[in-house]
Amino acid sequence: MSLGRQISRLLRWNRPLYLSAVTCSSMGYYVVRSQRGFSSNEKLVDVTVNEETGISTVTMQRLPVNSLNLELLQELSTTFDTLEKENSRGMILTSAASTVFSAGLDILEMYKPKPDRVLAFWTALQDTWLKLFGSSYPTVAAINGHSPAGGCLLALSCEYRIMVGPKYTIGLNETQLGIVAPKWFQDSMRNVISNRQTELALTTGRLFTTDEALKVGLIDEVATDKADAVAKAEKFLVGMSKISAAARKLAKLSSRQEALQWLIANRQADLKGFVTFVNQPAVQKGLDLYLESLKKKK
Repeated sequence: MSLGRQISRLLRWNRPLYLSAVTCSSMGYYVVRSQRGFSSNEKLVDVTVNEETGISTVTMQRLPVNSLNLELLQELSTTFDTLEKENSRGMILTSAASTVFSAGLDILEMYKPKPDRVLAFWTALQDTWLKLFGSSYPTVAAINGHSPAGGCLLALSCEYRIMVGPKYTIGLNETQLGIVAPKWFQDSMRNVISNRQTELALTTGRLFTTDEALKVGLIDEVATDKADAVAKAEKFLVGMSKISAAARKLAKLSSRQEALQWLIANRQADLKGFVTFVNQPAVQKGLDLYLESLKKKK
């Protein structure tokens, strides 16, 4: 069977809310959900600041499932830049969607991509990860829904994770689809749980339930709903304010330095690999077959 038809079949077999599109990189490609974009005057990211604590809540609001397109990634990257420049007291990352934290990368960024845009898209993803994973301010993910693949990456990039239970799932599930997560995705998970648990999770492409994620240390706390998750996130960040900011920052960046330096040193090769892969005729054929199948279902 051709690669294009394999991709199309994988997409049809995996039709949950959070698994319905393809993206790719030098290490593989990811199945996520596509969605309509917002109009140019609608913000994809909302930021509110608690005047008493100085804690910022960053809410992704590219509904219905916060699939990561160029514009959302650029807004996230700009937001993290601003928080860094303003010496933020702490940041909570969450979602305006009711059942999904983030579905991952957007298929429409990979289908018949324009050269400049596809370069900008992957570069924006790299930038977003570098700024979040390497932020000097403390970060918490309030995970109020499913968080596969790229959504899991965002959560892993934060220092602390609080997830609503019990029905949602989280994980780097790429190998279930016959693909491999990029090294910097893997490094993000390895930074959170043990090497052994990371290997098992990556080789099986496991999606953890909330309780399972807590058991292996993929998340730190369980919440009953989004409000509870945000409240617990605020409590954690207030507690962090009692610790020396300089010492906390150095400890954080020291533990993350190796992963950060790898992408910084290899980002051009990573970018080239992604662009080369996504432009392969077989990959584009697979995307085309999948999108055509959606049209027939309407």
